[in-house]
Amino acid sequence: MPTVPKKSSTVPATATSREVAEAARERTWRGESFLRDLFLGRVTLGLIAPFPIEAPERPAFREFYDALAQFLTDQVDPAAIDESGEYPPDVVAGLARLGAFGMKIPAEYGGLGLTHPEYVRCMELVGSHDGNLTALLSAHQAIGVPQPVKLFGTEEQKRKFLPRCARGAISAFALTEPAVGSDPASLGTLAEPTDDGTAFILNGEKLWCTNGTLAELIVVMARNPRTHRISAFVVDMDTPGVTVEHRCRFMGLRALANAVISFRNARIPRENLIGPEGHGLKIALTTLNTGRLSLPAATAGAAKRMLEIVRKWSLARKQWGAPVGEHEAITHKLAAAASSAFAMESIAHLVGFLADRPDCDIRLEAAAAKEWNTVRAWKLIDDTLQIRGGRGFETEASLAARGEPAIGVERAMRDCRINLIFEGASEIMHLFIAREAVDKHLAVAGKLIDPRLSRGERLRALPGIGAFYTRWFLGLLSPTWWWHYRRFGRPLAGHLRFVRRRARKLARAIFFAMIRHGAALERKQALLFRCVDIAMELFAITAAVSRAHRLRAVDSADGPSAVRLADSFARASRRRVRQLFRELRANDDVADYRLGREVLAGRHLWLEEGAIPLGYEEADMVPPTVAEILATEAEILATPPPPADAHRPARPH
Repeated sequence: MPTVPKKSSTVPATATSREVAEAARERTWRGESFLRDLFLGRVTLGLIAPFPIEAPERPAFREFYDALAQFLTDQVDPAAIDESGEYPPDVVAGLARLGAFGMKIPAEYGGLGLTHPEYVRCMELVGSHDGNLTALLSAHQAIGVPQPVKLFGTEEQKRKFLPRCARGAISAFALTEPAVGSDPASLGTLAEPTDDGTAFILNGEKLWCTNGTLAELIVVMARNPRTHRISAFVVDMDTPGVTVEHRCRFMGLRALANAVISFRNARIPRENLIGPEGHGLKIALTTLNTGRLSLPAATAGAAKRMLEIVRKWSLARKQWGAPVGEHEAITHKLAAAASSAFAMESIAHLVGFLADRPDCDIRLEAAAAKEWNTVRAWKLIDDTLQIRGGRGFETEASLAARGEPAIGVERAMRDCRINLIFEGASEIMHLFIAREAVDKHLAVAGKLIDPRLSRGERLRALPGIGAFYTRWFLGLLSPTWWWHYRRFGRPLAGHLRFVRRRARKLARAIFFAMIRHGAALERKQALLFRCVDIAMELFAITAAVSRAHRLRAVDSADGPSAVRLADSFARASRRRVRQLFRELRANDDVADYRLGREVLAGRHLWLEEGAIPLGYEEADMVPPTVAEILATEAEILATPPPPADAHRPARPH
């Protein structure tokens, strides 16, 4: 099997993962950001309130939405897809006929040209029905070929690739490698420019390419072995030297067309380079700003489905002479399910609207929506299984065989778990948000904690730093009166006052953490993660409250219900925020870190005795190193490319 070429030993020592990731960051803010201001102690309600309400529906959108809903209802059997582990060809073809693979592609290139709020509603609908189809459509449009080409491609690339994708040519994204997870500096797939400059020769291997076994086109991230810079390419899967080596199978999403893909001297035309050479990671990160809208929407749809299940079951199931839903333990779970579903949908819809505003930069909001919604969805599905009891743990097929309704909570749980890893694992999302949270502080006071600067350079920076923080800190001390938010009415105004006060407290906490820890702050992940969790809760409260206020203000029939749901959610969220603040001061971080290091050092091995050994040692549990696979990069680069008419093995399905 072709393998990942060895990373060149000439890579500069300074090219650490952190520095590569930092270089790929968007250093300028293209517009306003609610969360960015929140980390500085400001609550910019103008971005969120009044909560945006959709313009009158476009007839074309309503026609597609209704057709999609009917198709999912009549043609898609999630249990059958799960059992077979395959996407039925007629379902894939039906989605293509509807235009579902071109939802975000502009109409001028053959797509539907949906707005982001419209796309969110469609993915919410799909997410309520089947996780496998959610992954298929999301990977294609969120991180596959359409989005990066639309944002960064040339006009020629758009006319070449976008109509093809809109017609149903499935696409995928290839970044992860067997020995490389979220470490961009260690990327081993190589893109060697040809001597005449007309093409790149691609060599390496990619892991976990969602849609990879079905894809016709993929986006590949690869490193130039001469410059060590990473670029993005559109690769046609029919290119000689491109091979699907293996189809990966998982706990959930059993139809997922996930592949290991190898590249063996695959010749990629230079015109397939997306954006400038060396901008691959920046393109990937920017693409994900709007690409991350899929999962918040889909999990909001799943939450709606779980709410329906627990409501109906809690009414139907009798225990001790009354419906189980009337018992307090279950009633509380029902309240949490309803208020969480309302908040999740509020966040998904809000970020969708912000994505269409040219004056907004949603990099933080999109990441927070993905992280917060996926975590809440997992908790909600767990509660649904608990309420359903044994029937929640039983498969749909078994339930149906016994004559009971085939309600797939067990399948939903298996399918949902990956959402905390897809498009950025929870830990990566926290780190990403935390880095952006301190962006302004680093811009102003970064010289004080930069170890590369001399003492004199740091002292010269003090006057400017002092002037900024004097003004900033005094601004955080002004009172927050109830009447500032009186237009929101009771009980919503009180929740927004809480958000403003806690935002200021969070800003002060981050500032003091920087003073205390300096450059070591980046290693205080437990502290940073709590700060991020606080900010996400405050964001969720604001989104839910603003939406409820807008529904009440427009005299919607759902207004009173929305206010009740938002109030219930905000009260619970406020308790979580208070607890997180307490844990900033009183925690076991140091003791737990020491204990964890002791576990790594093998000081508690006796605890593993009495269990059957795993059978693998530590060294066996990681992929072979690049050095073990290939002696040098030259070995693979010297191999002549296959002829253009070389036989290409069939893809595994």
